[in-house]
Parts: sequence; C-alpha cells; structure tokens
Amino acid sequence: MTLPQQRITLVSLGVADLDRACAFYAALGWSPTVQADGMACYQLQGQALMLFGRAALAEDQGRAEAELGTGAMTLAQNYTTRDDVDAAYAHAIAAGARALTAPEPVFWGGYSGYFADPDGHVWEVAHNPCWPLAADGSLTLPEAP
Repeated sequence: MTLPQQRITLVSLGVADLDRACAFYAALGWSPTVQADGMACYQLQGQALMLFGRAALAEDQGRAEAELGTGAMTLAQNYTTRDDVDAAYAHAIAAGARALTAPEPVFWGGYSGYFADPDGHVWEVAHNPCWPLAADGSLTLPEAP
C-alpha cells in the first residue's frame, strides 16, 4: 500500500457553538450518526463530516493556541439539474445559511451558487453538465481526453 492514498474519509469542521451548528444541519435535514464529547459526526456517501468545537479541534491538532479560521476552502454538492440547485440553495438559506452568491450560470458552463453555514464554512451547490452524477448522487470524474 502506498501512503498517502488519494482519498478523504473524514472532513472535520471547527465550529464556535456545537449546538447552533447541529441545529443548522438538522434544519438542512441532516442527522448525526454519532454525537458525544463535543462533536457530532454525520455519515455521508463513503465518508463522514464531523462538527468539532474550534478550540478542541486546535488542541487535537497539537496547536492549542491557534485561531482556526473558515472560508479558505469550499465544500460542494453537485446536483443533476439547475432546479435542484435552486431548491438546495433556498433550503439552506431558509435553514439559516448566509447567502454569498445566488445560483447563476457560470463561466465553466455550469450553474452554481454559494452560501456559508453559521460558522462561515462555505458550501457550493452546483450543476455541472460535464460531470454527470451516478444514480446515488456520487461523482466520478470523467477521464481526461
């Protein structure tokens, strides 16, 4: 086995208020699979998302003095249609997300919008006609020509 492998199994988001963060994701319709000791884990397709208090996450990383920021990366969900993108975006805003960019046609030929969760973690909702989704919503990038 060659390490590191090209995969992500867990994404941990540092949050200021775990209860507030869990309430937001619950409003999106998400349910934690595990919730204990200042964290909540959500099972995703083939991976997991963890909400973890920022100070505890910094300490876990071995840098307790660090002030963890947000917004330097984007988490994305792709959808099969523009209407699905609009519906997902509207649902997130109704759940308490902060609107960043409303869904619109974009330069790469797709349709995309951005919102931030209550801790400032940025999410993109998009339809990319060049990246078809499997029936279960998973994405496999097409081979380069």
